[in-house]
Amino acid sequence: MKVTYNFFKELLGYLVGLLIFGLIFILFMNGSFTSFSFQLPKSVINVNTIFISIIIEAIPFVLLGVFVSSLIQMYVSEERLQKIIPKNPFLALIPAALLGVLFPVCECAIVPVVRRLIKKGMPLHVGMVLLLGAPILNPIVFFSTYVAFRMDVQMAYARMGLAFLIIIIIGLFIYLIFGNKDQLKWAREDLVASAQGTATTPRKSFKAVLYHASDEFFQMGKYLIFGAFIASLFQTFFNRSILLELGSNNLSAPPVMMGFAYALSLCSEADAFIAASFLKTFSKGSILAFLLFGPMIDFKNTIMLFGYFKTKFVIAFMVITTIVVLSVVYLFQSMVWG
Repeated sequence: MKVTYNFFKELLGYLVGLLIFGLIFILFMNGSFTSFSFQLPKSVINVNTIFISIIIEAIPFVLLGVFVSSLIQMYVSEERLQKIIPKNPFLALIPAALLGVLFPVCECAIVPVVRRLIKKGMPLHVGMVLLLGAPILNPIVFFSTYVAFRMDVQMAYARMGLAFLIIIIIGLFIYLIFGNKDQLKWAREDLVASAQGTATTPRKSFKAVLYHASDEFFQMGKYLIFGAFIASLFQTFFNRSILLELGSNNLSAPPVMMGFAYALSLCSEADAFIAASFLKTFSKGSILAFLLFGPMIDFKNTIMLFGYFKTKFVIAFMVITTIVVLSVVYLFQSMVWG
């Protein structure tokens, strides 16, 4: 019975994906067919344009993420992980944060990587530090931020320094609250493989890597599509005048810009250029909040997190991250920018 339910659940997911792609194709081709006797509303065309741009922007990084995830599945053993990560849970936070520098991937691509590492034995809080740090601490993000704020490079250094501090604090809270309890959602095939142990250890071949990467990509793609579609709806229909009114207040501006970053779901390699365009409208503190929060949590990776982790954990993780980012931004804003 459960097998039948899982089959229909997966089938429904694929049908929804095909339906969305079909709709996008029709919208994209609107005006290309002379048989169309009507013109779609501009808002609908705008939703379509934003949706496609998000997907095109995210797909290369998602592919990178699932490929790295597959390499980890094939070649990284539990024993090797235990040697790399310090046994002290508190000391393990710092190398985990520094490890993010070596993963130049966005917030979407890092999700399957961290999921795979946790399955391999990485402690939960260490994995979440890597998940938060990789999209923001990598050199590509620093360089793009430096270029975007070349007239005020302090923003680039503040982003990197505060991000490092924030993810360490969040990792500490996650360890204190959840310890090493398993918070992953395990698929039936994962449980079968885990129960059989070494009997199901896959062969270390390039073909096997590609097989796992393709399987993970299609499993993850439905969450990316849904998240991108909702984000495009928000960007099209949200009243920007309300955002501008709230952004003029030093107290309300940071949380407003965090919410804006969450909804826009921008790639961390490009969000600095969007943030720089708000400099004449919003305070520096709110711009910094935008730059810190967006790469850590946005709508796209929230959908993915709910797909791979237990619901209560994801909610707690989001609440902790929001509170820590907001608190650090308020403190930094009052100390540095008055």
